[in-house]
Amino acid sequence: MTRAARNPWIVVLCAAVIVTLAMGTRQAFGLLMRPMALDLDVGREAFGLAIALQNLLFGVAQPFVGALADRHGAGRVAAVGAAVYVVGLVAAAQAGGALGLNLSLGVLIGLGLSGTTFVVVLGAVGRVVDPARRSLAFGLVTAGGSLGQFLVVPAAQLLIDAWGWRGALVALAVLVGLIAPLAVGVAGRPNHAAHDDGPQLSLGGALREAAGHRGYWLINAGFFVCGFHVAFIATHLPAYLTDGGIAPGAGAAALALIGLFNIFGSYVFGMLGDRARKKNVLASLYLGRAAVLAVFLIVPLSQASALVFASAMGFLWLGTVPLTSGLVGQIFGMRYLSTLYGVVFMSHQIGSFFGAWAGGRVYDLTGSYDLVWFTAVALALAAAALHLPIRDAAAQRVPAPAQ
Repeated sequence: MTRAARNPWIVVLCAAVIVTLAMGTRQAFGLLMRPMALDLDVGREAFGLAIALQNLLFGVAQPFVGALADRHGAGRVAAVGAAVYVVGLVAAAQAGGALGLNLSLGVLIGLGLSGTTFVVVLGAVGRVVDPARRSLAFGLVTAGGSLGQFLVVPAAQLLIDAWGWRGALVALAVLVGLIAPLAVGVAGRPNHAAHDDGPQLSLGGALREAAGHRGYWLINAGFFVCGFHVAFIATHLPAYLTDGGIAPGAGAAALALIGLFNIFGSYVFGMLGDRARKKNVLASLYLGRAAVLAVFLIVPLSQASALVFASAMGFLWLGTVPLTSGLVGQIFGMRYLSTLYGVVFMSHQIGSFFGAWAGGRVYDLTGSYDLVWFTAVALALAAAALHLPIRDAAAQRVPAPAQ
């Protein structure tokens, strides 16, 4: 590994800043829906489809990108991902219609995100941090994504107001370009011999082991729900509030509050993951989401209710990431964490596809988001139930016979 990577907390810091820039920029896309849809004369479904494609490709690429990071290290993957992300943002600034949106905001940025976010950097962090503190370290990196949302989303709104959506996208491209030098901090080939995971498997063996583990599929199903929630809310909440007569700035404020409170939530849930059974904490988190969503739908919509909702949902926003990735590592070890968590994250992004696309589709058909909000509550309850039966003990492996 590189000299920087020999200090675990330098790896954590660089990973957190990479996620801050990548995820912070991504969370600002919801602010672009109304101005881009009006300027390009496309419906909300078209914009939602572009974000849905982004989420889908972000997820589908993750197992393959994770395998590359497991083999060649996170630094190279993050640097290439940053380059693709920048090209996607610049191309989106030149978009002239729905096809341009799908290719830039959807395909290119989706692929760029797959190399610059949790799956890649958490694998690097998990290999250098002491096992007793992994969940906390994962929580700190996840909090980076939330800090990015808190800082970048309001800045993006200011950029849109000052330079229009095209100028704002070019400015965001410059910001994302900073990921390339930060990738040095997570660079280096993984030292697989240093893992404490017991008898080693090949990549194919690790995938077969996970595929035969019932709990792995329950983890996948639960993370699908998380993806549905975050993509629907991040993409459609600003428009939902504006439709309800709330000032346009409230959407940016709500997304920023989600990011702010998730800084605390990611830290708290990461810490809890080191002290309690991760599956039980995850079940409690999803129950909390169901309650927050239900209350938001019951009380009259106002700027105050929107900001309270954003704060509460923010605390529960990405606390799933350190818990879910930590649970995968706890069961299957660190050797192929980026690959195995990449598969789980793919499920998350399939959920994100449906959350972003269905929001626009249902709105265009009915003129309302109500059906999607009710679905989000039901899915939260289902996710809570799915985590309880997971067998979370480390997978038992038989050493290969001596040759």
